[in-house]
Amino acid sequence: MGPILEGLLKLQRIENRLRAVKTKLARSRRSVLFQENQLRTLQSALEAKQEEIKMTRLQADRLELELKERDTAIAKLRSQLNLARTNKEYSAILTELNTAKADVVKLENQILELMKNLETDQAACDEIQKQIEEQKAHVEQVRAEAERKAAEYQKEIDAIQAEWDEAARQIPKEVLDLFVRVAETYEGEAMAAIEQSDENSSYSCGGCFMGLPAEMVNVLTTKDELLRCPNCTRILYLKDIGFE
Repeated sequence: MGPILEGLLKLQRIENRLRAVKTKLARSRRSVLFQENQLRTLQSALEAKQEEIKMTRLQADRLELELKERDTAIAKLRSQLNLARTNKEYSAILTELNTAKADVVKLENQILELMKNLETDQAACDEIQKQIEEQKAHVEQVRAEAERKAAEYQKEIDAIQAEWDEAARQIPKEVLDLFVRVAETYEGEAMAAIEQSDENSSYSCGGCFMGLPAEMVNVLTTKDELLRCPNCTRILYLKDIGFE
């Protein structure tokens, strides 16, 4: 194998290491985002429950006002009842009074039910608030740990990047540009080994598993030449002299 393919294989090894550490760094940062999203979910739940409490209180206040109006009406009906001059008038007022009393009982039951709901919702708010405080502490803990790991990962990334830059300087610019383009397409895997079947001695690309002509193997055996898979466009190399 010539210096170009050897240089690309070396660069591929470094590229794999570099991307692996970058993945760890991204995962560490995502862990913070995940916990922050959990916190926002709790805060949204608290806001929704508080809004529900607000609406319940408004409804209870409206019913309380209506109850006062009914009490006033009942007091007036009682006065009218005492002043009734005929049995018919007395009976009509009494019927109206009994209806008003029934409405009052209904209002009182509705208000009582709303008060129970308020107590339940307030307890739920208190529990969510407790969870929020716990989640805030957890977020800070995760963030501190992520920042510590990020510093370590970044130091490792800088060191590997220096290796990558040094290896890249040994490769012709047009070849390096090709490697970078293919690597971006396949998440760093710009190179693919040529695989050989034991059954019929046929060859295939180790990246996409499409069949390859034997002529490609012959060329790579004798020449330091860039050959790319006609299907996936990865740069091909012979596995037995590669880095596996």
